[in-house]
Amino acid sequence: MAESRRKTTERKGAMTVAEAGRKGGKKTADTHGHEFYKEIGHKGGQKVRELIEEGKRAKGLKS
Repeated sequence: MAESRRKTTERKGAMTVAEAGRKGGKKTADTHGHEFYKEIGHKGGQKVRELIEEGKRAKGLKS
């Protein structure tokens, strides 16, 4: 069974999954730029803050 599994570095088609991810990430960076990543990072941080506060309230802890 282990012999039938492909290693992640083996090529099934034109490129590996890692190469496809790298290509997509570069394209996104080229298209959207620095401000895009700054904005989504801020949104992610805000969401984490909300989830932490929600967890504290669920446990009965004060914020």
